[in-house]
Amino acid sequence: MAKLERETRGWGTNSLSDRLNAAGYEINPSAVWRIENGKRRVNLDEAIGFAEVFGISLENLVGPPRLAAHSRAMDLVEQIRRGYREVHHASLALTRARDALDAYLAEHPDVREEAEATVRQVIAEEFAQLPDSPGDGTRPGSPSSDVPE
Repeated sequence: MAKLERETRGWGTNSLSDRLNAAGYEINPSAVWRIENGKRRVNLDEAIGFAEVFGISLENLVGPPRLAAHSRAMDLVEQIRRGYREVHHASLALTRARDALDAYLAEHPDVREEAEATVRQVIAEEFAQLPDSPGDGTRPGSPSSDVPE
């Protein structure tokens, strides 16, 4: 299972060894290769290290491949659920903040232009700090799409 996880991530045995060492699990690339090819047993500390570096449960790493694959899929589904929930809560918070600002600006139109310019600037600064989205290397949306004109 370790070989599949390593290859899925596009890592070589050297890269995996480096990651394990950085996480505090001393293991050389040759040992990684021997473990993956059934030439050497993995000890419990190393198995824990593999699971930690791969970001999966120990059960997913050492269980029967079909069961481990199903369990890994369920872990990923759970990550999607948590991510969706976080995005939903963030979207609600943004909507509430935007509504509160709009209500305030309706009562204080003399500061609307400056406030809107500041919002655009803050969003552009935040947008510039976002990492590229996975896949095509582009970011979804645009900094001005969140600010009505």
